[in-house]
Amino acid sequence: MTVIEHVLSRMKAIGITDVFGVPGDFAFPVNDAICTDPELRWVGCCNELNAAYAADGYARIKGVGAVCTTYGVGELSALAGIAGSYAEHLPVFHLVGAPNMSVQSARALMHHTLGNGEYDLFHRMAQPVVCASAILTPQNVEYETERLIAEALYHRRPVYMAFPADLANQPVLGGAQPISIGYSDPNSLAAATDAIVSALAKANSACILPGILVARAGLQPELLALVHASGLPFATMFMDKSVLDEQHPAYIGMYDGKLMNHGVGAFVEGCDCVLAIGTLFSDFNTGAFTANIDPNKLISMVHHRVRIGSRVYPNVEMADILATLAELVPRRDWGVNIDPPSLGAPTGAGADPITAEALYPRWANFLEPGDILVAETGTASMGLGFVRMPTGASFHNQTLWGSIGWATPAAFGAALAAPDRRVVLVTGDGAHQFTAQEISQFGRRGLRPIIFVLNNSGYLIERLLCKDPAITYNDIAPWNYAELPNVLGCSNWFAARVDTCGKLDQALDTAARAKTGAYIEVVTDPYAASPLALKLHESLQTLYKS
Repeated sequence: MTVIEHVLSRMKAIGITDVFGVPGDFAFPVNDAICTDPELRWVGCCNELNAAYAADGYARIKGVGAVCTTYGVGELSALAGIAGSYAEHLPVFHLVGAPNMSVQSARALMHHTLGNGEYDLFHRMAQPVVCASAILTPQNVEYETERLIAEALYHRRPVYMAFPADLANQPVLGGAQPISIGYSDPNSLAAATDAIVSALAKANSACILPGILVARAGLQPELLALVHASGLPFATMFMDKSVLDEQHPAYIGMYDGKLMNHGVGAFVEGCDCVLAIGTLFSDFNTGAFTANIDPNKLISMVHHRVRIGSRVYPNVEMADILATLAELVPRRDWGVNIDPPSLGAPTGAGADPITAEALYPRWANFLEPGDILVAETGTASMGLGFVRMPTGASFHNQTLWGSIGWATPAAFGAALAAPDRRVVLVTGDGAHQFTAQEISQFGRRGLRPIIFVLNNSGYLIERLLCKDPAITYNDIAPWNYAELPNVLGCSNWFAARVDTCGKLDQALDTAARAKTGAYIEVVTDPYAASPLALKLHESLQTLYKS
């Protein structure tokens, strides 16, 4: 087995069947090996950034993803996407084809370099956004592959794997045993478990905040077992939406600090004990840091440790403590009677314009059980974050990294990862202009997404957040969005441009029944924003005036 064949065999073993990328001469040995492997599919994308975004979306569904680029120009183009996967805890394997070792040793002035003979520069540039990296050789490939897989799965973050072109097809030398990951320290696990059981026994009120790290580790069944065993209610923060089924009777709604859902916020912040399981307390997750949970009442569990108040219990695996708590925490009636807040019924009909109050409840009603909803960063995701998802449906947003343009290729990656599920993409016009060309890949692969492009004539979230909403940098070139599918090779899709409630209703009905992909351009007023976006606008305008 060659160096690259060995790596690809291990990628397949952990669940990767598709590799996204753009070919390049230094990467040809890697590209060839992927294309000639009958168990792998090469998924060519329009550019390397889109390929990285697609691998990110794929990893959100399958747990792992892979992207392949050439050296220098290719890998740097993908770097922003890899950084997003790092920030949002997604194990993406970045396979980079590099120049021959003889060229590197001679410091030759080759294309795709800076012309200074330094061949480790781009590897070094990648270091802050990967959890581990290696240059693969015949001598180290078995050990390094196992190490990188272990690091990626332990940290749930990307890794960097470089293949010098003259070594990729060399036979593997040496051997290595697979590396095991994720063992709890028994004493630390027992102490943390006892402390949590004791805290819950003393509490008159308690709840769970399920976090995105639970989903990244695939531990939803274990967390659900704890919910069932304990009877504890749960709310979710923005980044963590749909980690657990929002139709579950224990679900009480979205917790967004002081900005939204005040009843949910008052309950969470009033609890004697809050179990934050895999939750990241970022700005958007905390309602612009308006969340106010007493640190002494907070129990925080992340992948490999537990914090209770000021005390930290290291080397405690999330899977282990969830399992032990499900066995030891007695079921109680916590006396919670909170119905998750609703968006209400849609407003408007016929020739009425499409307002936020008309649009978001319609989208809520459009969703079906099992859907994969990919919502672009910005006002659209802020509105959709407060839609109660149907059973088995999942919500995906790049909440922490927040790179606009992510959603379109990420939805493509998600659709490839789960071709039997309906993928619904909602993106804004400004973000869509970054990566719209990836629409062509849906058609190329025979996928049938339902895509909504919110045309509000510019960067609405920027208009709401900046001091002068009408300033020229928030304007974008006007596109005929509904014509894009045909231009990009999706000529059999249903496509429509809607600017009234009546047209929107008709388009939603047609899209729901369509046997092809669907693409709907939704035209609104430039300032038609969801309630959360307006709250952020109000708070910032007050700040500017002060």
